[in-house]
Amino acid sequence: MTLTTPHLGSSEGWTDARLLYALEEVVEKELNRHLKVAKDWMPHEYVPWSDGRNFPGFFEDGEAWEKGQSKVTDVGRIALVVNLLTEDNLPSYHHEIASLFGRDGAWGTWVHRWTAEEGRHGIVMRDYLLASRAVDPDELERFRMAHMSEGFESDNRHSMLHSVAYVAFQELATRISHRNTGHQSGDPVCDRMLARIATDENLHMVFYRNLLSAAFQIAPDLTMQAVRDVVVHFRMPGHGMPGFERAAAQMAIGEIYNLRIHHDDVLQPVLRFLKVLDIDGLGPEGLKAQEELGLYMGGLDAEAAKFDERLAARKARMAARAGS
Repeated sequence: MTLTTPHLGSSEGWTDARLLYALEEVVEKELNRHLKVAKDWMPHEYVPWSDGRNFPGFFEDGEAWEKGQSKVTDVGRIALVVNLLTEDNLPSYHHEIASLFGRDGAWGTWVHRWTAEEGRHGIVMRDYLLASRAVDPDELERFRMAHMSEGFESDNRHSMLHSVAYVAFQELATRISHRNTGHQSGDPVCDRMLARIATDENLHMVFYRNLLSAAFQIAPDLTMQAVRDVVVHFRMPGHGMPGFERAAAQMAIGEIYNLRIHHDDVLQPVLRFLKVLDIDGLGPEGLKAQEELGLYMGGLDAEAAKFDERLAARKARMAARAGS
């Protein structure tokens, strides 16, 4: 490390600028690793173009959208709209991370590369949805305009460390949401497309997770506090879109993303990989954050267990009705 660092057990002396400089070498290393393992892919190759036909409006032969024109399930349709609208806000995400991480050096190269890769996701999802007629195109466009007109501001924009911690979890959450949406979509073409997107999201998660690991090495107290804050107050980036709460509830029941999945498949894997709850040598602030994080995870697991019971009871009721 070329920068003289403050005492590892102390939160004093670390600013965003110092942390950005201290982590520059790690970013360059992770960027080079990412570029070696990431594979380019063509969004148009995942779209069933032969299923497409004109919509009404400009074309006289246009056929109006109807729900039965697609094999996609109801919960798959809901999740696809949520996932696409989330991807649509890429300009806001780019602005935020470019403002936090900068546009120069390895940090800037990563910001632009990440944005370019994420751009594919919105392209292929929208093309798939329109070609396969999986969603009402007019409603989708109205939702897009409403969501993007509001813009996006992260809960963690005040701190570079909080932002790194957030995206380490959020990229994995997005991967899980896309993958489960594919499984529940009822369409193998959709499943294949979302599996390709999920592969990108996983590589992005690995980049940020490894960066977070390096942050624990140089500023453990501050990093522990950032992780605690992010985990306790975590919200998906699409929380501001129209009808998000209702859609999230339906996705929870449909086992695309719920408390159990959030605890077991998103938070735990990152915390376990980084051994966050086992880190020792922390100062008072870091130790307090670590204890609070452990307590929160225990409480979240208990809440997830209650959700599991309610979901199992709901399935039993539905099965009983179907059999009667």
